[in-house]
Amino acid sequence: MQRRRPDSQTIRTLRDALAADIAYGRLDLAQAVKRMRKISGLTQVQFAKHRGMSLLTLKRIESGKGNPTIETLDSIGTLFGLRVAFVHADPKTTAHWLEHGDPHDNDR
Repeated sequence: MQRRRPDSQTIRTLRDALAADIAYGRLDLAQAVKRMRKISGLTQVQFAKHRGMSLLTLKRIESGKGNPTIETLDSIGTLFGLRVAFVHADPKTTAHWLEHGDPHDNDR
């Protein structure tokens, strides 16, 4: 079954909200991937095929039970301009840096 793709303004709004939620550490991997798929307007079958993975892999990731490879995560993330990287374990620290700037900017 084809999902109805949101209009371009809605997609922009949803992508911005997703980016903020990721930046502030408000989503786990399963939640982020599921939101990316839904913003794309694709079913699990379509999204898995589009990103070059098995349906089972996608279902496991979205349920929080998957152990995806870096290649799989990169395949998913590139659709949204994201890449795999380390993030600070404390979302409050990341939020502080986002709001006040990187304290090490002057060191570069």
